[in-house]
Amino acid sequence: MSVHASARERRAGLSLLAGTHTRYWLLIAPALFMLCVFYIYPIGRVLWMSVTVPAPGLGNYELLATSASIHKMLLTTARITMVTTVVTLILAYILAYTLVHSSPRTQRWMFLGILIPLWISVLVRAFAWFVLLRRDGLINSVLMSSGIIDTPLSLIWNETGVMIGMIHYMLPLGVLPIYANMRDIDQRCIAAARGLGAKRFEAFRRVFLPLSLPGVVGAGILVFIFSLGFFVTPALLGGGKTLMIAEYIKVQILEVVRWGLGTMLAATLLLLIGGLLAALSRLVNLRKLFGAG
Repeated sequence: MSVHASARERRAGLSLLAGTHTRYWLLIAPALFMLCVFYIYPIGRVLWMSVTVPAPGLGNYELLATSASIHKMLLTTARITMVTTVVTLILAYILAYTLVHSSPRTQRWMFLGILIPLWISVLVRAFAWFVLLRRDGLINSVLMSSGIIDTPLSLIWNETGVMIGMIHYMLPLGVLPIYANMRDIDQRCIAAARGLGAKRFEAFRRVFLPLSLPGVVGAGILVFIFSLGFFVTPALLGGGKTLMIAEYIKVQILEVVRWGLGTMLAATLLLLIGGLLAALSRLVNLRKLFGAG
């Protein structure tokens, strides 16, 4: 009897486990369906069109090695993205360091100033920079009226204007991961270094800076990836003279109607971002870096 009872208990347990798994799958089925319809299928179509339009093959990808206009656009994208990432990380590190070492009241006001730009449309911010940076804008007017310059500076319709607008947009994305990492650093480590004879800067360089690097890496990943595919700010502040890859894709698909070339560049951008994340995952724990581990 005990053998038959244990067998029935095992079958009941397996049946209960199967039922639990079925309920779990039913719960996530709508999300999986939406993911497939609105994410996986469109990406699959982009990848498919990049090798089938206008003719099957890798002809579109060959343009990466032969087209001078694509080379110029890719170099412009890489240059703007790298400069934006580096400058954003430097400014974000300074702001995050100041936040960590400020009083609670000061932190609240600083956080308000950092987060307000995230609540404003990127289009509105780009137009605001257009008003500030144009030849008769506020910045040039102040500089000329104070006698610092004699002729207006060229701050718009070029890479300078694009980078200013992008750095302004990316700064909160850089500050928040770095601040989250710095906040968890045990300040007693710095106090111990000072107690052992290290000067203030040496304690920062040898203790605080290495402990804060994971936050810098996380912020760098976010800023670089967002900058790589940014569209609105470069389109407005570049004035069509500074083409980055996102705007170039738009031109190829909507204006020139070269779907094969446009989807090839979109697929290249997607694969590049995936490759960067895969390479970084071998150097750092991305799950832990973004709070999932």
